[in-house]
Amino acid sequence: MTGRAELIAFYELSQAKAAYCRTLDTRNWNALSALMTPEVEFGMSDVHSEPVMTAGRDETLALLKSLVAGARTVHQVHTPEIDLDDDGATVIWAVHDRAVFDDGVSVTGYGHYTDRWIRDAGTWKLASSRLTHLLTDVHHGPA
Repeated sequence: MTGRAELIAFYELSQAKAAYCRTLDTRNWNALSALMTPEVEFGMSDVHSEPVMTAGRDETLALLKSLVAGARTVHQVHTPEIDLDDDGATVIWAVHDRAVFDDGVSVTGYGHYTDRWIRDAGTWKLASSRLTHLLTDVHHGPA
């Protein structure tokens, strides 16, 4: 890729991941689904375990819905490490996420998303994502 094409890809990938976070936090499941390949894989872990990965968009959306049920969430990503290859990219994003559940429990996580994105008809689609929390703070009581 040329320098200009790389800059455009970096911008597009940053926009796509920002949309992922926003649509997850606002529960816009149709828009979130549109960001994914049909075969998308997703998993979560901490530094001590390997993630159990989903297989497919429907299963991934069902898992995400279950994880945020009864909570308000905020996902923030920054400082992407982007490795481009033709119509694909591997990106590691620093992440800070917070969930405040209806029962007063709040969970704040710090870590990384490791994503694989594929350009499909000029649009970046999420093919796989693994969220690894390096540190998790849990608070019991009023948010």
